[in-house]
Amino acid sequence: MSIYGDFENMVTRTNDRQVKSPQDGCALDERAVREDLAACYRLAHHFKWTDLVYNHISARVPGREHQYLLNPFGLAYEEVTASNLVKVDPSGELVDGGSHVINKAAFVIHGAIHTARPDVACIIHTHTLHGAAVSCLDDGFQPLTQGGMQFHERIAYHDYEGIAVDEDECARLADDLGSHNAMILRNHGLITCGDSIGRAFSRMYYLEQACEVQLLAMSAGGGVRLAPADVRERTARQWERIDETTGTVSELPEWSALRRWLDRNDPGYRE
Repeated sequence: MSIYGDFENMVTRTNDRQVKSPQDGCALDERAVREDLAACYRLAHHFKWTDLVYNHISARVPGREHQYLLNPFGLAYEEVTASNLVKVDPSGELVDGGSHVINKAAFVIHGAIHTARPDVACIIHTHTLHGAAVSCLDDGFQPLTQGGMQFHERIAYHDYEGIAVDEDECARLADDLGSHNAMILRNHGLITCGDSIGRAFSRMYYLEQACEVQLLAMSAGGGVRLAPADVRERTARQWERIDETTGTVSELPEWSALRRWLDRNDPGYRE
């Protein structure tokens, strides 16, 4: 018996499938999404949002609403490139990807959300120290910071059910997320999503930052001060107006700045 027990049931192997490699070429709009998604993986590595070779960031394929891109299982985030991303459908069947494998938890979590939320173009899931720690608190997340207040009354929770390889969990994940764009997986980690890769990234940045501040404030020994509820609501609505006015990913100044930084420091993601 393997020391890994049921680990092989957690991945889908593609070696025995006839699949088309992404190297064979793709439409320009898909290529643009591939580069944005590969950039997102490299930036997640830079910000230390990784958990060895686990976790996933997925993006919907333009014009193929029932297909999405994600990382091959076994590659570090810093190894992900535009061309080695694999394409799968919501059930976890690979559309292309060469001889790579994927983690079954990827399509249980990501497939569930992509299927239920056609407005979502990108989903980021993390197991960061700060996010996982907040996910273990009875009272959960507290929007203490300006960036964190965008999630006031706008964050969902999903109770832990074990490693997410049970497809029966898909419907419960989607139901718990509802129309929100951020969710705390209890005893597990964080999820953010958005209508673009840049927007999902920005939300994860501020959610992770707010979790870290919350833990620092709680550990300082004094009382933790929340802004009044009406101020938190006003701030959340201000964030929503920012989202409405920035529009597409090309108009997100922070994402454009991050892509420029990456082009200077880690341009291999485009390969």
